[in-house]
Amino acid sequence: MRRARFRRTRRAGAVTLVSALTLTALAACGTSSSDDGDSGDGNSANANPAAPLDPRTKVTITIDCMPPAAKKAELKEWNEDVKEFNKTYPNVTVQGRSTPGQCLEPPRFTAMLKAKSQPDVFYTYFTDLDQVLDNDGAQDISAYVNDRTVPLLKDIDPDVLGSLKKDGKLYGLPTSNYRMGLLINRSLFEQAGLDPDTPPATWEDVRTAAKKIAGLGGGVAGFGEYSAGNTGGWHFTAQMYSLGGEVVDASGTKAAFNDETGKQVARNLHAMRWDDDAMGKTQLLKWGDLQKQIATDKLGMFLAAPDDVTYMVQQLGAKYENFGMGPIPGGRNTLAGGNNYMIKKGISPDKVKAAIAWLNFKFTTVGKGQYDWERTKADSLPVGLPQPNLWLNDSKAKDDAARQQFATMPVQNFKAFMDNPVPGKAEPPKAQEIYKVLDNVMSGILTNKDADIDKLLSTAETQVNQVLANR
Repeated sequence: MRRARFRRTRRAGAVTLVSALTLTALAACGTSSSDDGDSGDGNSANANPAAPLDPRTKVTITIDCMPPAAKKAELKEWNEDVKEFNKTYPNVTVQGRSTPGQCLEPPRFTAMLKAKSQPDVFYTYFTDLDQVLDNDGAQDISAYVNDRTVPLLKDIDPDVLGSLKKDGKLYGLPTSNYRMGLLINRSLFEQAGLDPDTPPATWEDVRTAAKKIAGLGGGVAGFGEYSAGNTGGWHFTAQMYSLGGEVVDASGTKAAFNDETGKQVARNLHAMRWDDDAMGKTQLLKWGDLQKQIATDKLGMFLAAPDDVTYMVQQLGAKYENFGMGPIPGGRNTLAGGNNYMIKKGISPDKVKAAIAWLNFKFTTVGKGQYDWERTKADSLPVGLPQPNLWLNDSKAKDDAARQQFATMPVQNFKAFMDNPVPGKAEPPKAQEIYKVLDNVMSGILTNKDADIDKLLSTAETQVNQVLANR
């Protein structure tokens, strides 16, 4: 659920501003153009979906989520990348669409899909695929994507690519990914006599550390959790995964959290909140609240993704040096998510090829586009966080080396997280509706000392089964 806030919540923003990056499109020798600027399908390279885009092809593509003017450094890099891209494809005109704040909030996204008004290349989250396909919105690009059009395809994490596949067909390319871990305040760990280089590895360790940190007094909480705005259900899911549990069964039709693992999660949180008084008095928290607490040295740890640190530094005035990260306690699985681009169904083959060429250059090439860490550092943007990181094999080694070489933060603070990778699991079907139900479990546990855990879970199970029955 991201980007830049709670991963699966698109935040309401201003009315979409559309701006175009129109670059000179040189007429290509031997290519014909249709009324919309696309080349014809007459040349043999473009007639074959598996072949890369012919550099002579004249085509215009519209791209979602160009950085807004307020993000000067990011917009500068986008413009630079378009110019670099046009050195290879001089006749492709990239028109970027920019929206201040988040790219799309849910009502607008849904309305866009129903109206078929999405750009040629449109931004989505990992859990959007079903909704997009239900609205017949995305092009099957399986025939277009191979090791010639996306040379590092074999090195992209297959779990990440899997979020874009349905029934063996590929519907987009990833731009970023995350796996949740345990974010810690290093200063509070040291004050409490804990080793910040060895974050708690089990939930029992979390409870012990949380009590020590809360014992510092002054309104400091040891461990924090969400319980509102669908974020509580999101984190309940993450904790279930960490212990090997499931939220929905393998068939996708029934709730699976009302079991011993679910009760273990609930009882542990209830004990930290009420027996240990280690979670603070203020509850019904949502995304942004825990970030403010830990950034102001009022919270010792909470579950998060690495890019939360960027938000806290850039938006809240915190220092990179004050944070560290370990793998999610329990370590069986962790909740994974991220962002991608899909390609509008029904656009011409030339546009599909141009879109794939752009996405490959900008988002899936080590050392280029978003992975040009030397440029990122020069532009005073953060370098050194362990994610996004789509890579495996030699590509991962090369990218990791560059991140460390040009790091703008102490990368060793994330060593425990990087050295102990936990398998990622995707969010459940109907995630937002399920999270809304599970918010009630979290809020019940954290606001009521006498909460009936069995009843909370049983009621939530019935409600989630109703949600899944309406898939």
